[in-house]
Amino acid sequence: MAWNQPGNGGNKDRDPWKNQGGNDQGPPDLDEALRKFFAKLGLGGNKGNGGSGKSGIPAKGVGIIAILAVIIWFIAGFYTVKEADRGVVLRFGNFHTLVESGLHWRPVFVDTVEHVDVNNIRSDSTEGFMLTQDENVVVVQLDVQYRVVDPRNYLFNVDNADQVLSRATDSALRYVVGHTTMDEVLTRGREDVRARTLDLLERTIDPYSMGLQIVDINLLPARPPEEVKEAFDDAIAAQEDEERFIREAEAYAREVEPLARGQVRRMLQEAQAYKEQIILEAQGEVARFNELLPQYENAPQVTRERIYLDTLQDLYAKTPKVLVDVEGSNNMMYLPLDKILEKQGRKVNDLSPLRVPTDSNMNQSRNSANGSNNSTDSGRTNTRGGGR
Repeated sequence: MAWNQPGNGGNKDRDPWKNQGGNDQGPPDLDEALRKFFAKLGLGGNKGNGGSGKSGIPAKGVGIIAILAVIIWFIAGFYTVKEADRGVVLRFGNFHTLVESGLHWRPVFVDTVEHVDVNNIRSDSTEGFMLTQDENVVVVQLDVQYRVVDPRNYLFNVDNADQVLSRATDSALRYVVGHTTMDEVLTRGREDVRARTLDLLERTIDPYSMGLQIVDINLLPARPPEEVKEAFDDAIAAQEDEERFIREAEAYAREVEPLARGQVRRMLQEAQAYKEQIILEAQGEVARFNELLPQYENAPQVTRERIYLDTLQDLYAKTPKVLVDVEGSNNMMYLPLDKILEKQGRKVNDLSPLRVPTDSNMNQSRNSANGSNNSTDSGRTNTRGGGR
């Protein structure tokens, strides 16, 4: 229903614009509304021009707006760099300067600031199926720790330095694993793989000057694929058994070796003592034969029989004896020959009986004695000749 319909009876209160006098003027003018607003702020302005009631924004108000805008722009230029960060200031998109931590100011819309963390250690991980030198597949995972040392190079020398480092790490690890056997990757060669990967990674990223420093890398224990895990577990168990056996053998060797050395020294000492004993016994026999030589020359048969009886006496004194009266006895007797021989066998090593001299031995002794007598007589003759 229209506001001013003929059937309303001329009720003008229903007009939302409150037009007076029945004049249909529409919504209020925007310029008039702004003029009234600035008038309330006390900025002044034209009150009217020829009864039109309309005016523009005063010049003084524009200046104040400009001043407020400048103040806001200046305040917005303050920024703070954290303690762990460095600020990279870009002017119109190009590098301008580096700023330390603290409160700084920049011209807004002219300079922009990139905050780069240079204190905290960053971490990246790479993992995947890799082929070894002996054409086996293993699952290898490597964690690399690094930090930013040059914020400018980090932002501008390469595009996305973190991603470049991740790809370089994966490439270096695959190269090293590809030139290493599976056994070394899984067991004793892990430290060597880690060191070679670190060296190759540093040599790879140095030419790019990415502003990154590798702090450390950690090679996690490699594992075989799930399809062959049981076979690999058996192989690892066998290697562990081998190492255990080697350690046990080394421990046994360390235990037995001192005992063996002691036994060797004891045997050498016993051999030396036996040698000296035999030499002394031989010298004693020679001395005895030399003493018996004059008696043998005077009565050979009596001396030989005496030596024979002395030898029998020594033998019978160290040998078990069984005396049997054969005459007048027809009883059968039991002789324990096995026990007698056993006792005799134990004592045979302890016996050193005197040997009965033969004619050849006596002749040798006689010749040696005559030689010594002749040398003595010649010495005496020479002495007498010299005295004359």
